[in-house]
Amino acid sequence: MTSSTATLIGFTAILMWSLLSLLTVASGTVPPFQLAAMTFAIGGGIGAATWAFRPGAAKALRQPPRVWALGVGGLFGYHALFFLALRLAPPAEAQLVNYLWPVLIVLLSALLPGERLRLHHVAGALIALAGTVLLFAGRGVTFAQDYLPGFAAAFVAAFTWAIYSVASRRFAAVPTDAVAGFCLATSALAAICHVLFEQTHWPQTPGQWLAVLGLGIGPVGAAFYAWDIGMKRGDIRVLGAGAYLAPLLSTGFLVLAGYATASTALVLSAILIAGGGVLAARDMIAGRNSSLRSSPRKPGPSS
Repeated sequence: MTSSTATLIGFTAILMWSLLSLLTVASGTVPPFQLAAMTFAIGGGIGAATWAFRPGAAKALRQPPRVWALGVGGLFGYHALFFLALRLAPPAEAQLVNYLWPVLIVLLSALLPGERLRLHHVAGALIALAGTVLLFAGRGVTFAQDYLPGFAAAFVAAFTWAIYSVASRRFAAVPTDAVAGFCLATSALAAICHVLFEQTHWPQTPGQWLAVLGLGIGPVGAAFYAWDIGMKRGDIRVLGAGAYLAPLLSTGFLVLAGYATASTALVLSAILIAGGGVLAARDMIAGRNSSLRSSPRKPGPSS
């Protein structure tokens, strides 16, 4: 698998995460940890089900403790901190602080062997971050000291996801099948937290059940497998900057579904985020164009 192919697979995770807000809203009033337990069980279960068609795939679970610590710590740790942030701070402000993780991925990628961080990578990520700030500012985001614990949880969550994503590159030899085990372990931990801190509330309509199923299949399922491939074999810097497409597309889907309204800020954010992503991906785009120009031309009828 080439780096470009792995990067494109990683981008499908970003596209799936852009549906997270819409499907979460559509799932009704299921408590956060209960929803995490349900959806991670679906996502992990689907991944494990594929082992029946691939003999030996389940051996991917035989990993040293440090791999399990990274996988479960990244998936469960991030979501637990993010849910805590949403409880302790207004959702829009908490999400804005949390969306520092893409630029953190770009910066932390410089610590990986063989990775070279260039100015246009950083500039692209910062431009996309500016677009995200503008997107949330259009919603009337304000920060108050009363919510500092929530902002702190969102900030630590951002670092947790960035570290998990970048550190995955150091375990590139670990098969993506192991992510199914990480998801199932995360589901179990989320279920424990649900029992300790929440009251059970099941989806009330078929549409809400379908939204939960959709979350488990996509944003809290296949997205983690795709992200694992992108982080281990793709261009981390491009994926980091491109991750800012998620809040933009998420807002767009909410507008289309009638849960939000379009605005000038949304259009300007789209320009900044798209521009920043293209700038960060300059090397990959240039490399693809170069390979197309240098590829030998197939003989045609006139040859």
